[in-house]
Amino acid sequence: MKERINKHNSVQNKTAFITGATSGIGEATADHLTNKPVPSVTLNTTDRATVDLSNITGRVVVYCFPKMGRSADEKDPDGWSQIPGAYGCTQESCSFRDHYQELRDLGVNEVFGLSLQSINHQREARDRVQLPFELLSDVDHEFTNQLQLPTFEVEGETYHKRLTMVLADGTIEHVFYPVFPPDEHANEVVEWLTKY
Repeated sequence: MKERINKHNSVQNKTAFITGATSGIGEATADHLTNKPVPSVTLNTTDRATVDLSNITGRVVVYCFPKMGRSADEKDPDGWSQIPGAYGCTQESCSFRDHYQELRDLGVNEVFGLSLQSINHQREARDRVQLPFELLSDVDHEFTNQLQLPTFEVEGETYHKRLTMVLADGTIEHVFYPVFPPDEHANEVVEWLTKY
């Protein structure tokens, strides 16, 4: 489910590739996830531990994001800010940080952010924005591939498309896809949880 983008594509073509408009897959790239069992994959966490999401009881919110910037001197891929859905990972994470207690009050046992970045990169980002939850690294793409999570590729690197899963006792209960705007998405999850 990976879509490739090179730096020579126009912004319009990038938009089409990311949203799936030219491939006809669009939102269907996540339709297969609802009610699917969570695969048993060990993921590294930013607190130097590991987690298998299939073994966690109760509700778990996992938001998948492309990448969080590390510092001002780190350069994004060419055209990154013009790729729909690519920019806003830090804002989305901060939104989940700000709604964390509300999510817990609504019965969510765990909140995790998931990307294909290295755990060291994620640890720096988690500490910098003071997240009260852990980020998960799927650097080997095992979890992503088993679930066929939607991804895109820029300059030879693979990134998650922005997507959020609500897990319940090892099953994907609900999927939010596409996610926009990222900085307001945690509130959307809160609203859904108040109804269900």
